[in-house]
Amino acid sequence: MRILIENLTFETIIGILDFERITPQQVVIDAVIDYTYHQENFINYAEVVEQLKTTMQKECFELVETALEHLAQMLKQNFPLIQSLTLTIRKPHILPNCTVGVQKNFIF
Repeated sequence: MRILIENLTFETIIGILDFERITPQQVVIDAVIDYTYHQENFINYAEVVEQLKTTMQKECFELVETALEHLAQMLKQNFPLIQSLTLTIRKPHILPNCTVGVQKNFIF
């Protein structure tokens, strides 16, 4: 089974530049979660969304890369059914003429 979370958008502190450490900026997260589904065993995508947002806002990461690694480990720990995960974090307003981001595939 595959869970798709697209365009999870919220504001948080993320980045290494001085102004990024003070002013929250918009981030967009996409996640693709593969797991083996059984009638009694499923992953609640609403819980995944809440944990992604809460963790990002609590941790105030400096690097997007660090955030990806931390989020992947947190999700695997809280949702052990996850077999593979693709996470993308984008910062749509950090540069004036494009959206930038980082993506990583995790296989557990």
